[in-house]
Amino acid sequence: MDKPSLPSGTRDFSPAVVARRRFITGAIESVYRLHGFYPLETPAMENLSVLLGKYGDEGDRLVFRILNSGDFMQSVPDAAKAEGSTRSIAPHIAEKGLRYDLTVPFARFVVMNRHALQFPFRRYQIQPVWRADRPQKGRYREFWQCDADIIGTDSLMAEADLMSVFHAGFTALGLGDYVIRIGNRKILEGLAAQSGRPELFRPMVTALDKWDKIGIDGVKTQLSAAGFTEAEAEAIASACERRTLDAAAIDNLAARFADNATALEGVDELRSLLSFGTEARMEYDGTLARGLDYYTGCIFEVEIPNSGIGSVASGGRYANLTGVFGVPGLSGVGISFGLDRLYDVLDARNGFPADTGTATQVLFCPMDIAAQPLAFRLAAALRRNGTAAEVYPDNAKLKKQLEHAGNRGIPFTVIIGSQEIETGEFTFRHMLNGSQEKVTEQELYSRFRS
Repeated sequence: MDKPSLPSGTRDFSPAVVARRRFITGAIESVYRLHGFYPLETPAMENLSVLLGKYGDEGDRLVFRILNSGDFMQSVPDAAKAEGSTRSIAPHIAEKGLRYDLTVPFARFVVMNRHALQFPFRRYQIQPVWRADRPQKGRYREFWQCDADIIGTDSLMAEADLMSVFHAGFTALGLGDYVIRIGNRKILEGLAAQSGRPELFRPMVTALDKWDKIGIDGVKTQLSAAGFTEAEAEAIASACERRTLDAAAIDNLAARFADNATALEGVDELRSLLSFGTEARMEYDGTLARGLDYYTGCIFEVEIPNSGIGSVASGGRYANLTGVFGVPGLSGVGISFGLDRLYDVLDARNGFPADTGTATQVLFCPMDIAAQPLAFRLAAALRRNGTAAEVYPDNAKLKKQLEHAGNRGIPFTVIIGSQEIETGEFTFRHMLNGSQEKVTEQELYSRFRS
């Protein structure tokens, strides 16, 4: 018999890991609720007609397809079978796929439920997504996203609101050294036009997107290979270098694109975003080109310096994502915290609270079988008052029961034997320092109520 295994790029999560993950999602969810977002969930699978064509050719290749039920080969036309290629057969044997992200399913939901929604509509969604990518550090085939979107408004206040969400979320997680990198598609389009090569927009952003991997010289080399002159490549690279997003940086961009209406529109959007005075730490990064198949304005990526993880959150403005589902004109903007990458950063920094994995607060240790019913009753009473409690179930020696509590990080134990039953006073033990004292039943309840 083969040994059990997991699909590559997926993981089991132990109770301790789940508790830490819930620490992250709990902090983010609290921030979302504080900013007026409502929870939403969508199915793990979507029709491929919903998913495909929204992420570009590379994204489409990474969508996990689900085989149709039954004898799926019966539906394949003879011509497709004769051709024998994956491309010819796939559309006939798979009509559904696992969701690639949460934004496209959200747009589908908005279109299907638009008459019941109040716009602008603010939603958050914390669910897993799947991508048929090559697993590596910080990149998995199954991972969780923590999304928040505001749809139904063109106001740049929505972008500023989400920058405040970023600031509050990373602060709550103890990651105050975050940096939000901000770019704008309109500036990129204007940059290609200003170079006199609007037809090379795609190769230009492909080269810029590799900046972190190959550096400025590598980007200029790729721009030249794509068809830009050396002077044009130098000008593009210069315009896209990172800088603090402040009034001086925006004025510099405005001067650079003084005669370029498209780019100036993007610059004005950055100026408007800055005018709201958000506390978020922001940098202008003209190399951002992620998600350009549906992002139309500001683009965001967040990194934690010196983490070695890459971006841990991202997002952007999409002016017409619902248009692909037949309802144009609903502009939206969204962000997403990457749960798995945030976990890796916090784990590397020992950034989780020490008691994150501790659920039970008190373990009752009956010294014999006769003490078990009383221990069970006391534990039930504590639970009714909101204290997590349990009873050691086996008739074991006290040393074993205390070791069990210590190994699990349970902070308190209550020892009940024949003497405790007779006197009505139980031995209350502090597991952290080993001290213990006698308490009555009412004193026990009062201690945990306080």
